[in-house]
Amino acid sequence: QVQLVESGGGLVQPGGSLRLSCKSSEFTLDAYAIAWFRQAPGKWREAVSCISAGGGSSFDFVPGEGRFTISRDDANNTVFLQMNNLRPEDTAVYYCAARVRACIKVPREFTSWGQGTQVTVSS
Repeated sequence: QVQLVESGGGLVQPGGSLRLSCKSSEFTLDAYAIAWFRQAPGKWREAVSCISAGGGSSFDFVPGEGRFTISRDDANNTVFLQMNNLRPEDTAVYYCAARVRACIKVPREFTSWGQGTQVTVSS
């Protein structure tokens, strides 16, 4: 399994921005599709965004006029999730996950997960 570590979460006001990072210090991520999921209390874990191995394709699963952008910096073994115009309903624990095959939005298809980072959007 690939060990992943998320960072960048925190408390932000509505309309604000955050950039989450997902990094592995032990594995090279460029061969993996990396996805971001989130889970709010009492809700199912849902897919947010995914980027293919090599970065040729990316997918935004959150309705909201392109507020979230996923990108990867394979030279630094890091995947980012830029989140703009945040809303209170975006409050959740955000997880990154890796799989060898193509992007998919089903959590159980991902073999490696990080520990999560809390994002709270509140005034």
